Order: sequence, then structure tokens, then C-alpha cells
Amino acid sequence: MLKLNNIEVAYLNVIRVLHGVSLNVEDGSIVALLGANGAGKSTTLKAISGLLHVEEGEVTDGSIEWNGERMDNKSAEEIGKLGIIQALEGRRVFGHLTTEENLLVGAYHRKDRHTVKEDLKMVYDYFPRLKELRHNTAGYLSGGEQQMLVIGRAMMAAPKLMMLDEPSLGLAPLLVEEIYNIIQRFNTEHKTSVLLVEQNVRIALSIAHYGYVVENGRVVLDGSADFLKNNEDVKEFYMGLSTVGTKKSYREVKHYKRRKRWL
Repeated sequence: MLKLNNIEVAYLNVIRVLHGVSLNVEDGSIVALLGANGAGKSTTLKAISGLLHVEEGEVTDGSIEWNGERMDNKSAEEIGKLGIIQALEGRRVFGHLTTEENLLVGAYHRKDRHTVKEDLKMVYDYFPRLKELRHNTAGYLSGGEQQMLVIGRAMMAAPKLMMLDEPSLGLAPLLVEEIYNIIQRFNTEHKTSVLLVEQNVRIALSIAHYGYVVENGRVVLDGSADFLKNNEDVKEFYMGLSTVGTKKSYREVKHYKRRKRWL
């Protein structure tokens, strides 16, 4: 469905952030884009959704394809109408609107009003708390409630591909688990593809089918979720798991770097 072919991204024609990133998102799958802060994950999503231009960035090389057709030359509005919907990092709600008005904004481009009403009921089924708060001003919701709202608003757009940027950021563990269960349920029930950006590797791989690890604007490792969960480097450098009592020298850390496929 979605294919990135060695894309490079630069801001202001000077600052190169992505250095030949390639990835695929198959129809109906959940794909996790993993890595530390500043690795280039959010920039990858913005390259797909067309939001790079807002920040004076552009795809300078490579291509992005949607169902076999090139789309990196399209505007963010055109890409949104294709069904590619991004929920930005940081719980970006319209603070002066009510919860329900925020959700309806997500369906702004849709013409099927009856289906929109059905989808509103669906979102309230996924997030009962939002139904309780539907008349409340969104700016006064808690952080967790705003995160639910942002995801629910993306669902209201009837996405074919839903891209979520750090949905667990700043949330309590129990709420993170609840939100991820809902994302998985939405994917299963609606066959909607999901591209998920996360620093929380453990929770992302718990629902993903496939994953890519990004460092310094490059994909350094990819594979099935099971492969990545059992990879010793991923467990140590991204999950903080290592054999108790063992010591690692700096030489071994450099050996890990040499194993990366791009070196």
C-alpha cells in the first residue's frame, strides 16, 4: 500500500535529516517506526503526509508511492483526501472547541453524513470517556483525554492509513496500555493500516506486525515484531534489558554499531 524508496529530506535546502529511508506498510498491517528522540521518525511521517512544506522541508531524493502511484509531489490536502491521516505528536486539539466538535472536524472532508454519525458512535464506543465529555471544552481535558481525542479525531477521517506520532508520550502506563489495545482493535475490526512512531519500543512491538529501527536519519534494522523483540541489540539499547551482572566495554558498543546494515 505505502512504499518509501530511499527518500532523503532536507530543511531549508541545507539541513539533511533523512538519508535514504526505505520502508513498506502493507494493507491492513501495523508497522512500528522505532528510535530515539531526533532519529528522524516524525520527519518520516511528515514526508508521507505532506506536512514538510509547512516547516520549509522537502523530499529531495527518492520517492513515496501509494498503491503504486507517486504521491510525494502532492499537497497535504490531496494526501489527506487519499485517506492518509496523521495524528501529530503533542496532543494537538482545538482547545476552544468541544470534544464532539473536535471529532467532527476530523470528518470535515467527508460527504457521507450518515456514515459520519455512525463513526461518531464508533469512536464513543472505543472511548466511552469522550462520550461523557462530549460537551466539554477540549482545552480543559486531561492529557490522557486529549490523546484519546486526537486518535478519535483521526478515526473520524475514515483513514486507510492512520499515522500516530508518539501516542504514549507523557501518559501513565495503564492508560498507554488501554490506548494501544484500542489501536489494535481498530486495526483488526476495520482493516485500517497503522504506521506508528514510538520511543516506547516494548509497547509498540506488542501490537505491531513489522518494525523499523531508525537512527540518525537511516533505517539500521528491520524485521517482524517477534524478530525485533528477540534481537539482543534492540533489547539492550532500546528496552534497557541486558544480562544481569554483565559488564559491557565501549569496544562492544562499537561492535554493535559496525553490525548495522548501513555501515
